[in-house]
Amino acid sequence: MGRSHAAGTQLALLGREPNFRRLFLATLGSGAGTWLALVALEVDVWVRTGSSGWVAALLIADLLPAFAIGIVVGPLVDRLSRKRLMIGSDLVRFGVFAVLPFTTSATQIVGLAAIAGIATGFFRPAVYAGLPNLVQDVDLPRANGLLQTVDNLTWAIGSLVGGALVAASGVDAAYWINACTFLISAIFLRGIPGRLLQASIAASRGHWADLKDGFRLTVSSRPLLTVLVAWNVAMFALAAVNVAEPRLAFRAFDAGRFGLGLMMGCAGIGLAGGAFAASQWIERRGLANVYGASLGLIAVGIGLAAAAPNVWVAAACVVISGAGNGAAVVCNALLVQRGAPDEMRGRAFAVLMSSNIAMLTLGMIVAGHVTDVYGPRWVWAAAAGAAAVAGVVGLVLARTADVATVPQAERLAVSAHGAEHG
Repeated sequence: MGRSHAAGTQLALLGREPNFRRLFLATLGSGAGTWLALVALEVDVWVRTGSSGWVAALLIADLLPAFAIGIVVGPLVDRLSRKRLMIGSDLVRFGVFAVLPFTTSATQIVGLAAIAGIATGFFRPAVYAGLPNLVQDVDLPRANGLLQTVDNLTWAIGSLVGGALVAASGVDAAYWINACTFLISAIFLRGIPGRLLQASIAASRGHWADLKDGFRLTVSSRPLLTVLVAWNVAMFALAAVNVAEPRLAFRAFDAGRFGLGLMMGCAGIGLAGGAFAASQWIERRGLANVYGASLGLIAVGIGLAAAAPNVWVAAACVVISGAGNGAAVVCNALLVQRGAPDEMRGRAFAVLMSSNIAMLTLGMIVAGHVTDVYGPRWVWAAAAGAAAVAGVVGLVLARTADVATVPQAERLAVSAHGAEHG
């Protein structure tokens, strides 16, 4: 009864806040299409080239632009209208996927994927930077939880539907459907007043000074520093887990493709469940305690899976680590939203996302070699240790951070300059 009421209260936010509902539906549509199309992109490149190297190039082209944006042009997320930035990103991605059916080479596909990656690199920081302005502070954990839940569900469902669609109709159908989802997302976003996504457009001291301000804020604000240190350690561990997972399923458990799919699907279930439950946990236990415990769950789940006798036990353990992962991501968003003022929040998200991508890449490089030498069980055990360290660091740092509410200055009336955009 208690859980059902809490879930109903969380979902009631969609009915109570129409502008958040528009953002939620935009995220739902574009997220489902993105994961659906990712399967098509990988299949398309593989069929054309038969090369894992080209598939890797495709994935790098999708990730690298987001890294570059945070390092080089992150302040633009604060200096431009967030509403126009998000709609523009959707329209760019619509154009990319409308062109993809007419490509003739893998090079063209990778190039277009890079353009879509640039648009996504602007879109995601703008969404999470603007979110605290759409809902009351007391509802912010629920809003983050809902966005993360739908993101995780679209990852699981979109991937499954994408595989079936590509098998039945080919890659072009997936491209066209994804193009339409971005157009629908832009329509939903257009209904949100720009002033509700951004208190005012940040004044600029010059691009490089603005960039330095973003880096300085990331290391001087304790909530942001908490995410920078703890989550980057966790990202390194999760990267190693992802790299070693196929070998664990195929070799250690002798479970083949089914086993790998089972473990990945259970991770998705855990992610969605953890993200959805995070706001309830935070209300009861506090943000710092939930953050440390979430990272600890990642460690426990990975460690138990490393010692599991078969894929069925490992899959159950992966649900645990996935739940911790999903809840921790909600905590990350809250720490940044409550630790950065509105006029610098976009670049803070961009910088932290860049650092996460850097650690993810480093972790994959290291794990690729270590897995071949020591085996997947030892890699997962080491990753569990790293996640445990992240949990302790996250708990200690988050307890010293004052993250009770979003700074009140952000709730003041919009300035005349800020009211012009959107």
